[in-house]
Amino acid sequence: MDILVTYDVNTETKEGRRRLRKVATVCKDYGQRVQLSVFECRVNDSQYETLCDRLVKTIEPTLDSIRVYRLPAPREEHLFCCGIDGYTDFEKPLIL
Repeated sequence: MDILVTYDVNTETKEGRRRLRKVATVCKDYGQRVQLSVFECRVNDSQYETLCDRLVKTIEPTLDSIRVYRLPAPREEHLFCCGIDGYTDFEKPLIL
């Protein structure tokens, strides 16, 4: 399934900046950054559960926010992008 992970982490403290880096690191394990606090991920059900669990354990719920949206398939038919698009479809052949 394709999902969109968005987050807002309070970075007013050193601990908050650390949480922000940890959230990004967790998201990088499952997908790719498409904007500063937005990741697109392709996961199975088990990976989805693990990702959500890791994110919940990383944030401070009274200060931070995470939203995970399941995207309808196929992703490309439901996406409008304007401007810089750093998304790479790893399902297609990569030309070096």
